[in-house]
Amino acid sequence: MTLPLPRYEQVKRHIMEAIEAGSYVAGDKLPSENELVRALGVSRMTVNRALRELTEEGHILRRAGMGSFVADRRMRGHAADILSIREELAARGERWSADVLVLEARELPKDVAAEFGWQERAHAYYLLVLHKGGGVPMELEERWVNPDVAPELIAQDFARQTPTDYLLAVAPLLRAEHVVRAVGASAREAKHLEIRRGSPCLEIGRRTWTGERVASYARLLYPGDRYELTARFSPVGASSNS
Repeated sequence: MTLPLPRYEQVKRHIMEAIEAGSYVAGDKLPSENELVRALGVSRMTVNRALRELTEEGHILRRAGMGSFVADRRMRGHAADILSIREELAARGERWSADVLVLEARELPKDVAAEFGWQERAHAYYLLVLHKGGGVPMELEERWVNPDVAPELIAQDFARQTPTDYLLAVAPLLRAEHVVRAVGASAREAKHLEIRRGSPCLEIGRRTWTGERVASYARLLYPGDRYELTARFSPVGASSNS
């Protein structure tokens, strides 16, 4: 026998069904507690619990004196962090999967050779990997790796682990540089990410060092409506012991 849902769960389901149906989108204000009480015929305590749990689960935001709003569920990354896409997706409760599109040794283009500080015609390992969250394309990773830093990279299965996770395990990261740009998706990129050509994307150029050597150079591309980047800063001169 299936027992009926508790009243607060029914309220939660009512709100989530409205959000999933598109009646409310990120940033929209939801009906007030009083409006929900009247519309659903439940107590204020029941509505309050439902809203509190939806807030704890990350579906809505509650602002004192203003009401409840639909949360932005885009994946969020931190500008100063080196986290794998798998970790970022897990943090929002989504399952990571990946399609390895290219994995081979390849001659470096002139602009990429400059990122490594190498002469032209040098060779490195090249990866093109499409990362997905819940089956939806989230990141297109194009990466060049110094073969001296990770000589066994070409034999790895990056449908089982991310390149970032592998490189962090085999090549101690001592320094990293991020360059962030807004770009439009090329025809090839749009096809992989399942968006329209020219759609706004966030591009992160990431260069990492192991010792004095550049370990890898990656270009990470995210659809603009599926990802946001944050950064944390401390006041200049602030004590780390405070």
